[in-house]
Amino acid sequence: MQNKPSAAELVGAVRSFLEQDAMPRLEGRAAFHARVAVNALAIVERELDAGPGAAAEEHARLQEMLGRDGTLDELNRELARRIRSRDLDPSDAALRQHLWETTLETVGVDQPRYSRYRREMERRKRG
Repeated sequence: MQNKPSAAELVGAVRSFLEQDAMPRLEGRAAFHARVAVNALAIVERELDAGPGAAAEEHARLQEMLGRDGTLDELNRELARRIRSRDLDPSDAALRQHLWETTLETVGVDQPRYSRYRREMERRKRG
C-alpha cells in the first residue's frame, strides 16, 4: 500500500501555500488572481468532503420521489421533464423539500458563509 496524500490533502496544501506564503507577497492583479484561486481550491476541498454524501442523498430522494432507479443525471433529467410537463406539481411537499435540500447541499459547498445557509444550519443543530 502506498502512503500518498489524498486529493483533499493535496488541494489543501496548495490552498495553504497560496494563502499563507504566496498571497502576502503579491500585489494588484496577481494578488486578486491568487485570492480567486484560493477560493476555488476551498470549493474543491468542500466538494471532495461533502460531495459524495450529498450526491447519495440527492439520488435517494430522487429515487423515492420518482419511483424509479437510474443515475443521478438521468433522475435529474426525469425530474425536470416531469416538472415541465406538470406531472409534478410545484407545490408538492416532497418536491419542495428535495429542492430545498439540494439547494442547501450546493450552497454548503459553494458559499457556506451565506447568511441564510448559516441560519438554516444553526436552526437544524438546535433541533
